[in-house]
Amino acid sequence: MSVLQPGLCQRYEKVKKALSQEEIKFGRKPNSVQLLPVSKTFGIEAIIEGIQCGMTSFGENYVQEACDKIDYCREHYPEQKLTWHLIGHLQSNKTRLAAEHFDWIQTIDSVKIAKRLSDQRPEGMLPINVLIEVNISDEATKSGVQPADIRALAEAVKTLPNLKLRGLMCIPETGDTHEEKMAPLNAMKVLFDELNAEGYGLDTLSMGMSGDMAEAVEAGSTMVRVGSAIFGPRDYSKKEK
Repeated sequence: MSVLQPGLCQRYEKVKKALSQEEIKFGRKPNSVQLLPVSKTFGIEAIIEGIQCGMTSFGENYVQEACDKIDYCREHYPEQKLTWHLIGHLQSNKTRLAAEHFDWIQTIDSVKIAKRLSDQRPEGMLPINVLIEVNISDEATKSGVQPADIRALAEAVKTLPNLKLRGLMCIPETGDTHEEKMAPLNAMKVLFDELNAEGYGLDTLSMGMSGDMAEAVEAGSTMVRVGSAIFGPRDYSKKEK
């Protein structure tokens, strides 16, 4: 597990302030871009302190690690209305756990995974909010569907009773210049707008992290996923496989 450094609330407020300033700078409506704190690799103490800082949503990459945190919060903080997002790749052998715990799955990239999640969602729970992950930079090492395959997957997801299609997500190739960062983000916004013009009714475009938050806001993101700028450096030496 990563070690949480002092100053979490100050870092969180600093990122929130920066996000508000970027909304103003790029002509976005105030509070139109959601900040999702990414707490992966940090222990339950980071979640507890995050709650005390006012965080109500958390992004996690590793299913078992996240489920341990979610179960702890359900037991010890039942009054807190926390929202949990899976933002890491989901393997088929982890879909049941994911379906039982998460409110959002941001990394849908196959009909198989989508069907398993819908089938395994416990009765009485709300449908899972899902985003289709797009491999916008066409990287061999990245998950996600190709842009040409988005519509087929979206149509399949729309037929599943326990899923609610909310939008698109990407983890673009890291760019060095402003132009290199903007290119895949702008391409995602074009796809998002095209789908909505076709009647898909999407409301969430999840893109932008600690290193490209400003560019993502400029491009039209509605949710930025920020981890290291809030929680600090991570230790990946014992990460879940």
